[in-house]
Amino acid sequence: MEMPMSDAYAAAGVNIATATRAKELMSAAVRSTHGPAVLAGMGAFGGCFDLEAAGLGNQPVLVASTDGVGTKTLVAAALGRYDTVGQDLVNHCVNDILVQGARPLFFLDYVAAAKLDAEQVAAIVGGVAAACRAVGCALLGGETAEMPDVYAPGAFDLAGTIVGVVERERMLPRPDVAPGDAVLALPSSGLHTNGYSLARRIAAQAGYDARPAALEGRSVGEALLAVHRCYLPEVTALRAAVPLKALAHITGGGVFDNLPRVLPPGLGAVIERGTWNIPPICAYLVAEGKLEEREAYHAFNMGLGMLAIVPASAAAEALAAVPEARCVGTVTAEAEVRLV
Repeated sequence: MEMPMSDAYAAAGVNIATATRAKELMSAAVRSTHGPAVLAGMGAFGGCFDLEAAGLGNQPVLVASTDGVGTKTLVAAALGRYDTVGQDLVNHCVNDILVQGARPLFFLDYVAAAKLDAEQVAAIVGGVAAACRAVGCALLGGETAEMPDVYAPGAFDLAGTIVGVVERERMLPRPDVAPGDAVLALPSSGLHTNGYSLARRIAAQAGYDARPAALEGRSVGEALLAVHRCYLPEVTALRAAVPLKALAHITGGGVFDNLPRVLPPGLGAVIERGTWNIPPICAYLVAEGKLEEREAYHAFNMGLGMLAIVPASAAAEALAAVPEARCVGTVTAEAEVRLV
């Protein structure tokens, strides 16, 4: 006897009804991010965004970025907590386009799993929507996929694309970054979304439920799930106060790989140890994993969430505008980033 189409697809591991239910649960959160610039959003085959209605400025340049949250999803799955990784995803992407000076316009997400759980997907996308609302960004659309032969049971993947805008004359980095400029750091909230393959391996020694004294009352799992900070408010304040020259989002590759990406050829920087606070989870992982310093600063942000370059003469004013920032170094004429 021939199996009905829906039953056959379900037997193959894909449940269309579950996907439909997930979309119903997330619809209110998604639509709460829409403003007059959104012409077609959830339910359309392609999201539509009216640039004129968005009130863009002179010579607007669109800036786009795509990223994921990596194996931080495995920590979320192990702890059964899905409301934070969506925020991680959006905040990471917002920070990436901030480096070019752009403000976010709209976002699209992608959630995939071996088997969809409607409530789990709704929690993930709810986090995406919450982060989008916080920065005035429309969650324009996305994709939810059930792929039983691609993902391991219980695992899921999360990625997204952001599009933002900046006036051409306000794009970063500026070409006048020079030796002697000050390097300021905006602190991270923890690992953010990088280094989790190494972090998970180290954390497995004690387990996610462990509460070592170094973490000041938090469990290892809680510290690992700390939400990736969004630096839009702080960067906005800096740009209003001082001539901001460049920004570097310290993600995969750490300070050694990311700061050189925004420096002119031939320039580098010295970063002074002890001028900022290293998050407890970073210190814990370095100690437990017996990591050498250079490896730690390649794998983790070590508390340097976003670096900002300003003229040395404007450093005090910048610190007054964003009190939690720290002056951590100086641009040099040597094409290398060094810890001193």
